[in-house]
Amino acid sequence: MKTLIDIEDNLLREAKDLSGAATKKETIRMALEELIRSRRRQALKSLAGSGIVDMAPAELRRLRRRSSR
Repeated sequence: MKTLIDIEDNLLREAKDLSGAATKKETIRMALEELIRSRRRQALKSLAGSGIVDMAPAELRRLRRRSSR
């Protein structure tokens, strides 16, 4: 999908440099993926101790390794 957005040049340049991305498109894709991962982690952390997520730490680590591939 093509979308036209205005992004501050210095913000995009810094994100590109920090991420090591080759293109602006790759930089934005990486940033969106990181935002999604971060928010999912926050949501899981908020469930800790609630009984909804009933997994051992080893199982959580295994899932993390699988999802980061």
